[in-house]
Amino acid sequence: MAAWELIQINLLTPVVLAFFLGVAASLLRSDLKIPDELYQALSIYLLFAIGLKGGVELSDAAPAEFLLPAATGVGLGVVIPLWTFAFLRKVGRMSTADAAALAAHYGSVSAVTFLATLTFLSVLGVPFEGFLPALLALMEVPAIVVALFLARSSVSARHTPWGSLAREILTGKSIILLVGGLLIGMVTGREGFAKVEGFFVVPFQGVLALFLLVMGLVAARRFGDLRRVGWFLILFGIGAPLAHGALGVVAGKWSGLSMGGSMVLGVLASSASYIAAPAAVRLSLPQANPSYYLTASLAITFPFNLTLGIPLYFAFAKYLFAT
Repeated sequence: MAAWELIQINLLTPVVLAFFLGVAASLLRSDLKIPDELYQALSIYLLFAIGLKGGVELSDAAPAEFLLPAATGVGLGVVIPLWTFAFLRKVGRMSTADAAALAAHYGSVSAVTFLATLTFLSVLGVPFEGFLPALLALMEVPAIVVALFLARSSVSARHTPWGSLAREILTGKSIILLVGGLLIGMVTGREGFAKVEGFFVVPFQGVLALFLLVMGLVAARRFGDLRRVGWFLILFGIGAPLAHGALGVVAGKWSGLSMGGSMVLGVLASSASYIAAPAAVRLSLPQANPSYYLTASLAITFPFNLTLGIPLYFAFAKYLFAT
């Protein structure tokens, strides 16, 4: 299947079209508004469902099957912010705080991009490992910690409240829901999950479509900042996920994942966080410019991955496994 056909398949899924509807509504200045309470409820549902289903699958997985992919995912979460920080400092000539903030966002992961990828693979009928949501949980934190340690080279960041920061990250909504769901799924197993399956499986795609409608509204609001961030950051917001995605796919194959699993690891490596990372950066690096890290992650990389990145990473995984 050609790359263009894969792009068409991805663009015509309800979740991606819902994102475009949100973008269009914002650009047309529609009075469509999603209450913050509903946004919070949708994100809680999705994060907990990801963790719960991943925990159930993890309860069936042999430790030997999971350990190497897990170590690989954590390794990517450490390596990506290191080179990203150095690149932005030397080539982009960014301040220490701005480079560290972007490194934290691009080293961490996006749960929504992950979910859109699973939908894409399901449409194509491509199998993947059930324990992949555990990798999502494992990869969210390391990059943030690494990037903020790098930021200590600046005078103003040396007074980082590490205790408060650790609490902010580890007790944040995304970590609590993902890790808590994983533990519940592992403890209860398939028998326990069967009791709530009707709530967490059947409505899942509909809830995801609504959430992406909201994300379309949010992302479009940052399009106006593109003129301020400059061409360098726009090119970085597209080039970095492509490089990280290719690295993730290769690392996935090396760690023993299937073609579908390697593609998902590539997507996780390519994605940029806009939930956990912004909260940590806001606390520890208040001097970092939000127009840089929020616009790059939410208005550039997220739409790119959602529309073009996912099928491109799949095409690369398919090529890699065919050779």
